[in-house]
Amino acid sequence: MISYKPMFRVLLEKDMTKTQLRQSVGFSTATLAKLSKNECVSLEVIVKICKYLNCRIEDIIEIV
Repeated sequence: MISYKPMFRVLLEKDMTKTQLRQSVGFSTATLAKLSKNECVSLEVIVKICKYLNCRIEDIIEIV
């Protein structure tokens, strides 16, 4: 199972909301809902998030 808890920790550290991330990166509210429910999203979205947050993929996703 995939968990995006690391990404939400990074957002907290950067004092950023999920909605701010969504608007800045440019993905849909449906994708945000999937992230919130730890569901699979496209690798393209993950790459965009990593580039925006200037972090590595393992900083935003963990497999549990």
